[in-house]
Amino acid sequence: MLDIAEELHRWVEQGRDFAVATVVAVGGSAPRQPGAALAVDSDGTAIGSVSGGCVEGAVYELCQQALKDGETVLERFGYSDDDAFAVGLTCGGIIDILVTPVRADDLARPVLATALAAAAAKEAAAVARIVSGPEELMGRALVVRPDGSYEGGFGGHPELDSTVVGEAAALLDAGRTGTVEIGEQGSRCGAPLTVLVESSVPPPRMIVFGAIDFASALVRVGKFLNYHVTVCDARPVFATATRFPEADEIVVEWPHTYLERTEVDSRTVLCVLTHDAKFDVPLLQLALRLPVGYVGAMGSRRTHLDRNERLREVGVSELELARLRSPIGLDLGARTPEETALSIASEIVAGRRGGSGVSLTGAHTPIHHEGASGPAARIGSVA
Repeated sequence: MLDIAEELHRWVEQGRDFAVATVVAVGGSAPRQPGAALAVDSDGTAIGSVSGGCVEGAVYELCQQALKDGETVLERFGYSDDDAFAVGLTCGGIIDILVTPVRADDLARPVLATALAAAAAKEAAAVARIVSGPEELMGRALVVRPDGSYEGGFGGHPELDSTVVGEAAALLDAGRTGTVEIGEQGSRCGAPLTVLVESSVPPPRMIVFGAIDFASALVRVGKFLNYHVTVCDARPVFATATRFPEADEIVVEWPHTYLERTEVDSRTVLCVLTHDAKFDVPLLQLALRLPVGYVGAMGSRRTHLDRNERLREVGVSELELARLRSPIGLDLGARTPEETALSIASEIVAGRRGGSGVSLTGAHTPIHHEGASGPAARIGSVA
Protein backbone atom coordinates (compact mmCIF):
# COMPACT_ATOMS: atom_id res chain seq x y z
CA MET A 1 0.00 0.00 0.00
CA LEU A 2 2.76 2.42 0.87
CA ASP A 3 4.25 2.01 -2.62
CA ILE A 4 1.37 4.16 -3.94
CA ALA A 5 1.26 6.42 -0.88
CA GLU A 6 1.42 9.74 -2.75
CA GLU A 7 -1.70 9.01 -4.80
CA LEU A 8 -3.59 7.50 -1.86
CA HIS A 9 -2.65 10.42 0.37
CA ARG A 10 -4.25 12.74 -2.20
CA TRP A 11 -7.37 10.58 -2.20
CA VAL A 12 -7.58 10.83 1.60
CA GLU A 13 -7.18 14.62 1.48
CA GLN A 14 -9.92 14.78 -1.17
CA GLY A 15 -12.24 12.76 1.07
CA ARG A 16 -12.53 9.85 -1.36
CA ASP A 17 -13.61 6.39 -0.24
CA PHE A 18 -11.46 3.61 -1.67
CA ALA A 19 -10.39 0.03 -1.20
CA VAL A 20 -6.79 -1.09 -1.35
CA ALA A 21 -5.54 -4.55 -2.33
CA THR A 22 -2.08 -5.34 -0.99
CA VAL A 23 0.19 -8.27 -1.81
CA VAL A 24 0.73 -10.10 1.47
CA ALA A 25 2.86 -13.05 0.39
CA VAL A 26 4.09 -14.72 -2.77
CA GLY A 27 5.32 -18.14 -3.76
CA GLY A 28 7.13 -19.30 -6.86
CA SER A 29 7.66 -16.90 -9.75
CA ALA A 30 5.17 -14.20 -8.76
CA PRO A 31 5.66 -10.82 -10.49
CA ARG A 32 5.23 -8.45 -7.50
CA GLN A 33 6.57 -8.58 -3.95
CA PRO A 34 4.75 -8.10 -0.61
CA GLY A 35 3.60 -4.51 -0.20
CA ALA A 36 2.69 -3.97 -3.86
CA ALA A 37 -0.82 -2.57 -4.08
CA LEU A 38 -3.76 -1.69 -6.29
CA ALA A 39 -6.44 0.75 -5.10
CA VAL A 40 -9.90 1.51 -6.47
CA ASP A 41 -12.05 4.49 -5.45
CA SER A 42 -15.83 4.78 -5.36
CA ASP A 43 -15.85 6.19 -8.90
CA GLY A 44 -14.00 3.16 -10.22
CA THR A 45 -10.63 4.88 -10.72
CA ALA A 46 -7.75 2.44 -10.24
CA ILE A 47 -4.08 3.04 -9.41
CA GLY A 48 -1.19 0.69 -8.78
CA SER A 49 -0.73 -2.98 -9.59
CA VAL A 50 -0.53 -6.27 -7.71
CA SER A 51 0.46 -8.68 -10.46
CA GLY A 52 1.68 -6.84 -13.54
CA GLY A 53 -1.58 -7.72 -15.29
CA CYS A 54 -2.31 -11.37 -14.41
CA VAL A 55 -5.09 -10.88 -11.86
CA GLU A 56 -5.77 -7.15 -11.98
CA GLY A 57 -9.36 -7.57 -13.23
CA ALA A 58 -10.35 -9.97 -10.46
CA VAL A 59 -8.68 -7.84 -7.79
CA TYR A 60 -10.42 -4.74 -9.15
CA GLU A 61 -13.76 -6.48 -8.60
CA LEU A 62 -12.75 -7.50 -5.06
CA CYS A 63 -11.97 -3.86 -4.28
CA GLN A 64 -15.37 -2.75 -5.59
CA GLN A 65 -17.07 -5.39 -3.47
CA ALA A 66 -15.12 -4.33 -0.37
CA LEU A 67 -16.29 -0.75 -0.89
CA LYS A 68 -19.89 -1.95 -0.96
CA ASP A 69 -19.91 -4.32 2.02
CA GLY A 70 -17.07 -2.88 4.12
CA GLU A 71 -15.47 -6.30 4.60
CA THR A 72 -11.72 -7.00 4.65
CA VAL A 73 -10.90 -10.20 2.76
CA LEU A 74 -7.85 -12.31 1.98
CA GLU A 75 -7.75 -13.98 -1.42
CA ARG A 76 -5.24 -16.38 -2.99
CA PHE A 77 -4.51 -16.51 -6.71
CA GLY A 78 -2.42 -19.14 -8.43
CA TYR A 79 -1.61 -20.89 -11.69
CA SER A 80 -4.32 -23.13 -13.11
CA ASP A 81 -3.24 -26.07 -15.26
CA ASP A 82 -6.76 -26.45 -16.62
CA ASP A 83 -7.13 -22.86 -17.75
CA ALA A 84 -3.85 -20.98 -17.61
CA PHE A 85 -5.34 -17.85 -19.13
CA ALA A 86 -8.29 -17.61 -16.76
CA VAL A 87 -7.92 -15.68 -13.53
CA GLY A 88 -4.56 -16.81 -12.22
CA LEU A 89 -0.86 -16.36 -12.54
CA THR A 90 0.37 -17.71 -15.84
CA CYS A 91 3.93 -17.30 -14.59
CA GLY A 92 3.36 -20.24 -12.23
CA GLY A 93 3.39 -18.35 -8.95
CA ILE A 94 1.03 -17.96 -6.01
CA ILE A 95 0.00 -14.60 -4.59
CA ASP A 96 -2.01 -13.77 -1.47
CA ILE A 97 -3.82 -10.43 -1.51
CA LEU A 98 -5.42 -8.53 1.37
CA VAL A 99 -8.30 -6.27 0.33
CA THR A 100 -9.17 -3.52 2.83
CA PRO A 101 -11.91 -0.90 2.48
CA VAL A 102 -10.88 2.63 3.54
CA ARG A 103 -14.17 4.50 3.83
CA ALA A 104 -14.97 7.68 5.74
CA ASP A 105 -16.52 5.77 8.68
CA ASP A 106 -13.97 2.93 8.87
CA LEU A 107 -12.03 2.69 12.14
CA ALA A 108 -8.72 2.22 10.36
CA ARG A 109 -9.02 5.25 8.07
CA PRO A 110 -7.32 7.81 10.40
CA VAL A 111 -4.48 5.37 11.09
CA LEU A 112 -3.96 4.54 7.43
CA ALA A 113 -4.15 8.26 6.63
CA THR A 114 -1.27 8.88 9.07
CA ALA A 115 0.82 6.14 7.46
CA LEU A 116 0.11 7.40 3.94
CA ALA A 117 0.99 10.99 4.89
CA ALA A 118 4.31 9.85 6.34
CA ALA A 119 5.17 7.71 3.32
CA ALA A 120 4.17 10.48 0.89
CA ALA A 121 6.51 12.85 2.76
CA LYS A 122 9.37 10.29 2.54
CA GLU A 123 9.32 9.86 6.32
CA ALA A 124 9.96 6.58 8.12
CA ALA A 125 6.87 4.74 9.34
CA ALA A 126 5.45 1.23 9.42
CA VAL A 127 1.79 0.21 9.19
CA ALA A 128 0.58 -3.14 10.54
CA ARG A 129 -2.66 -4.89 9.57
CA ILE A 130 -4.16 -8.25 10.52
CA VAL A 131 -4.04 -10.65 7.57
CA SER A 132 -5.61 -13.70 9.18
CA GLY A 133 -7.27 -14.08 12.56
CA PRO A 134 -10.56 -13.30 14.32
CA GLU A 135 -13.05 -11.48 12.12
CA GLU A 136 -13.36 -8.59 14.57
CA LEU A 137 -9.65 -7.77 14.15
CA MET A 138 -9.68 -7.75 10.36
CA GLY A 139 -9.45 -4.30 8.85
CA ARG A 140 -7.87 -2.66 11.89
CA ALA A 141 -4.45 -1.02 11.66
CA LEU A 142 -1.58 0.35 13.69
CA VAL A 143 1.17 2.75 12.57
CA VAL A 144 4.61 2.87 14.21
CA ARG A 145 7.25 5.62 14.10
CA PRO A 146 11.03 5.11 14.41
CA ASP A 147 10.98 6.37 18.01
CA GLY A 148 8.56 3.58 18.99
CA SER A 149 5.49 5.79 19.27
CA TYR A 150 2.37 4.48 17.60
CA GLU A 151 -1.20 5.31 16.64
CA GLY A 152 -4.20 3.04 16.33
CA GLY A 153 -4.53 -0.51 17.56
CA PHE A 154 -6.43 -3.76 17.25
CA GLY A 155 -8.72 -3.60 20.27
CA GLY A 156 -7.99 -7.18 21.33
CA HIS A 157 -5.86 -8.44 24.20
CA PRO A 158 -3.94 -5.55 25.86
CA GLU A 159 -0.60 -7.17 25.04
CA LEU A 160 -1.40 -7.56 21.36
CA ASP A 161 -0.70 -3.93 20.41
CA SER A 162 2.61 -3.79 22.25
CA THR A 163 3.81 -7.02 20.62
CA VAL A 164 2.86 -5.79 17.15
CA VAL A 165 4.57 -2.46 17.83
CA GLY A 166 7.79 -4.30 18.70
CA GLU A 167 7.65 -6.49 15.60
CA ALA A 168 6.79 -3.53 13.35
CA ALA A 169 9.57 -1.40 14.82
CA ALA A 170 12.10 -4.15 14.05
CA LEU A 171 10.97 -4.42 10.43
CA LEU A 172 10.96 -0.63 10.11
CA ASP A 173 14.51 -0.45 11.43
CA ALA A 174 15.55 -2.92 8.72
CA GLY A 175 13.49 -1.11 6.07
CA ARG A 176 11.61 -4.32 5.29
CA THR A 177 8.04 -5.30 4.48
CA GLY A 178 6.79 -8.74 5.51
CA THR A 179 4.47 -10.85 7.64
CA VAL A 180 4.91 -12.00 11.23
CA GLU A 181 2.96 -14.61 13.16
CA ILE A 182 2.05 -14.05 16.81
CA GLY A 183 -0.53 -15.30 19.25
CA GLU A 184 -3.95 -13.71 19.54
CA GLN A 185 -3.05 -12.50 23.05
CA GLY A 186 0.18 -10.87 21.96
CA SER A 187 2.45 -13.79 22.76
CA ARG A 188 3.16 -17.14 21.17
CA CYS A 189 0.15 -18.50 23.04
CA GLY A 190 -3.43 -18.61 21.83
CA ALA A 191 -4.81 -18.73 18.32
CA PRO A 192 -2.28 -17.56 15.74
CA LEU A 193 -2.51 -14.21 13.99
CA THR A 194 -0.70 -13.20 10.83
CA VAL A 195 0.23 -9.53 10.67
CA LEU A 196 1.37 -7.68 7.55
CA VAL A 197 3.91 -4.94 8.28
CA GLU A 198 4.69 -2.45 5.50
CA SER A 199 7.67 -0.19 6.00
CA SER A 200 8.24 3.19 4.42
CA VAL A 201 11.76 4.53 4.70
CA PRO A 202 13.56 7.44 3.03
CA PRO A 203 15.19 6.56 -0.31
CA PRO A 204 18.61 4.89 -0.04
CA ARG A 205 21.63 7.06 -0.78
CA MET A 206 23.95 6.85 -3.77
CA ILE A 207 27.07 8.98 -3.38
CA VAL A 208 29.04 9.48 -6.59
CA PHE A 209 32.60 10.71 -6.11
CA GLY A 210 34.13 12.36 -9.16
CA ALA A 211 32.27 14.90 -11.30
CA ILE A 212 33.07 13.35 -14.68
CA ASP A 213 30.93 12.51 -17.71
CA PHE A 214 30.43 8.94 -16.48
CA ALA A 215 29.09 10.39 -13.23
CA SER A 216 26.43 12.33 -15.09
CA ALA A 217 25.07 9.14 -16.63
CA LEU A 218 25.26 7.30 -13.29
CA VAL A 219 23.27 10.08 -11.60
CA ARG A 220 20.45 9.59 -14.10
CA VAL A 221 20.41 5.84 -13.58
CA GLY A 222 20.58 6.26 -9.81
CA LYS A 223 17.53 8.53 -9.86
CA PHE A 224 15.73 6.00 -12.06
CA LEU A 225 16.39 3.40 -9.36
CA ASN A 226 14.95 5.77 -6.73
CA TYR A 227 18.20 6.62 -4.96
CA HIS A 228 18.84 9.97 -3.32
CA VAL A 229 21.93 10.89 -5.35
CA THR A 230 24.80 13.07 -4.16
CA VAL A 231 27.72 14.11 -6.36
CA CYS A 232 30.94 15.02 -4.55
CA ASP A 233 34.13 16.47 -6.04
CA ALA A 234 36.81 18.81 -4.70
CA ARG A 235 36.90 20.77 -7.97
CA PRO A 236 34.23 23.48 -8.10
CA VAL A 237 34.60 23.99 -11.84
CA PHE A 238 33.26 20.45 -12.43
CA ALA A 239 30.83 19.92 -9.53
CA THR A 240 28.03 22.20 -10.72
CA ALA A 241 24.26 22.04 -10.97
CA THR A 242 24.55 22.77 -14.69
CA ARG A 243 26.50 19.56 -15.26
CA PHE A 244 24.37 17.47 -12.87
CA PRO A 245 20.83 18.86 -13.01
CA GLU A 246 19.24 15.61 -11.79
CA ALA A 247 21.42 15.20 -8.68
CA ASP A 248 19.67 15.75 -5.35
CA GLU A 249 22.80 17.28 -3.88
CA ILE A 250 26.15 18.56 -5.15
CA VAL A 251 29.03 18.87 -2.70
CA VAL A 252 32.31 20.67 -3.39
CA GLU A 253 34.69 19.14 -0.89
CA TRP A 254 37.48 16.61 -0.64
CA PRO A 255 35.70 13.23 -0.94
CA HIS A 256 37.06 11.63 2.23
CA THR A 257 36.31 14.76 4.26
CA TYR A 258 32.71 14.74 3.09
CA LEU A 259 32.34 11.00 3.73
CA GLU A 260 33.61 11.47 7.29
CA ARG A 261 30.81 13.90 8.14
CA THR A 262 27.82 12.55 6.20
CA GLU A 263 25.34 9.89 7.29
CA VAL A 264 25.43 6.46 5.66
CA ASP A 265 23.75 3.14 6.39
CA SER A 266 23.57 -0.42 5.11
CA ARG A 267 21.58 0.68 2.03
CA THR A 268 24.08 3.36 0.98
CA VAL A 269 26.12 2.78 -2.19
CA LEU A 270 29.43 4.54 -2.81
CA CYS A 271 30.69 4.89 -6.39
CA VAL A 272 34.24 6.19 -6.71
CA LEU A 273 34.81 7.42 -10.28
CA THR A 274 37.79 9.71 -9.71
CA HIS A 275 40.51 7.07 -10.46
CA ASP A 276 43.07 9.48 -9.03
CA ALA A 277 45.19 8.18 -6.16
CA LYS A 278 45.20 11.44 -4.21
CA PHE A 279 41.39 11.23 -4.01
CA ASP A 280 40.88 7.46 -4.10
CA VAL A 281 43.22 6.24 -1.38
CA PRO A 282 42.02 8.33 1.60
CA LEU A 283 38.43 7.93 0.42
CA LEU A 284 38.53 4.16 0.03
CA GLN A 285 40.54 3.74 3.24
CA LEU A 286 37.53 5.18 5.03
CA ALA A 287 34.77 3.77 2.82
CA LEU A 288 35.85 0.14 3.20
CA ARG A 289 35.46 0.43 6.97
CA LEU A 290 31.93 1.83 6.89
CA PRO A 291 28.74 -0.28 7.17
CA VAL A 292 27.54 0.55 3.65
CA GLY A 293 25.95 -1.75 1.11
CA TYR A 294 28.34 -1.26 -1.81
CA VAL A 295 31.74 0.28 -2.54
CA GLY A 296 32.89 0.37 -6.15
CA ALA A 297 35.84 2.12 -7.80
CA MET A 298 36.45 2.91 -11.47
CA GLY A 299 39.74 2.26 -13.22
CA SER A 300 41.65 -0.17 -15.41
CA ARG A 301 42.92 -3.45 -14.02
CA ARG A 302 46.36 -1.89 -13.79
CA THR A 303 44.90 1.04 -11.84
CA HIS A 304 43.09 -1.45 -9.61
CA LEU A 305 46.29 -3.34 -8.75
CA ASP A 306 48.20 -0.13 -8.07
CA ARG A 307 45.36 1.23 -5.94
CA ASN A 308 45.18 -1.97 -3.89
CA GLU A 309 48.90 -1.76 -3.12
CA ARG A 310 48.52 1.87 -2.02
CA LEU A 311 45.61 0.89 0.21
CA ARG A 312 47.61 -1.93 1.80
CA GLU A 313 50.39 0.56 2.51
CA VAL A 314 48.00 2.72 4.56
CA GLY A 315 46.75 -0.23 6.59
CA VAL A 316 43.70 -1.51 4.71
CA SER A 317 43.34 -5.24 5.45
CA GLU A 318 42.73 -8.01 2.92
CA LEU A 319 39.28 -8.55 4.43
CA GLU A 320 38.46 -4.89 3.87
CA LEU A 321 39.86 -4.97 0.33
CA ALA A 322 37.59 -7.91 -0.45
CA ARG A 323 34.62 -5.56 -0.12
CA LEU A 324 35.84 -3.35 -2.97
CA ARG A 325 34.15 -3.84 -6.35
CA SER A 326 36.90 -2.89 -8.75
CA PRO A 327 37.01 -2.48 -11.68
CA ILE A 328 33.49 -1.24 -11.00
CA GLY A 329 30.46 -2.80 -12.69
CA LEU A 330 29.47 -6.01 -14.47
CA ASP A 331 30.98 -7.19 -17.74
CA LEU A 332 28.47 -5.86 -20.28
CA GLY A 333 31.05 -4.77 -22.80
CA ALA A 334 30.15 -1.18 -21.92
CA ARG A 335 31.92 1.70 -23.66
CA THR A 336 29.78 4.83 -23.44
CA PRO A 337 29.04 6.66 -20.17
CA GLU A 338 25.43 5.47 -20.33
CA GLU A 339 26.44 1.85 -20.89
CA THR A 340 28.98 2.08 -18.08
CA ALA A 341 26.35 3.53 -15.75
CA LEU A 342 24.09 0.59 -16.60
CA SER A 343 26.96 -1.79 -15.86
CA ILE A 344 27.51 -0.20 -12.42
CA ALA A 345 23.80 -0.15 -11.61
CA SER A 346 23.47 -3.80 -12.61
CA GLU A 347 26.20 -4.76 -10.16
CA ILE A 348 24.52 -2.74 -7.40
CA VAL A 349 21.15 -4.40 -8.02
CA ALA A 350 22.70 -7.88 -8.20
CA GLY A 351 24.45 -7.33 -4.89
CA ARG A 352 21.35 -5.93 -3.24
CA ARG A 353 19.03 -8.69 -4.45
CA GLY A 354 21.45 -11.61 -4.36
CA GLY A 355 21.62 -12.05 -8.13
CA SER A 356 24.46 -13.81 -9.93
CA GLY A 357 24.75 -11.41 -12.86
CA VAL A 358 24.62 -14.28 -15.38
CA SER A 359 22.15 -14.43 -18.27
CA LEU A 360 18.80 -15.94 -17.31
CA THR A 361 18.68 -17.74 -20.64
CA GLY A 362 19.67 -21.34 -19.98
CA ALA A 363 20.36 -20.67 -16.32
CA HIS A 364 18.69 -22.56 -13.48
CA THR A 365 18.75 -19.69 -11.01
CA PRO A 366 15.57 -18.08 -9.63
CA ILE A 367 14.33 -14.99 -11.43
CA HIS A 368 13.21 -13.31 -8.19
CA HIS A 369 15.62 -13.80 -5.30
CA GLU A 370 13.53 -12.19 -2.56
CA GLY A 371 10.51 -14.08 -1.31
CA ALA A 372 11.18 -16.95 -3.69
CA SER A 373 10.95 -19.50 -0.88
CA GLY A 374 7.19 -19.14 -0.82
CA PRO A 375 6.08 -17.30 2.31
CA ALA A 376 2.49 -17.66 1.15
CA ALA A 377 2.58 -21.12 2.67
CA ARG A 378 2.79 -19.54 6.14
CA ILE A 379 -0.43 -17.56 5.79
CA GLY A 380 -2.80 -20.32 6.88
CA SER A 381 -6.35 -20.47 5.59
CA VAL A 382 -7.29 -18.01 2.88
CA ALA A 383 -10.47 -17.27 1.02
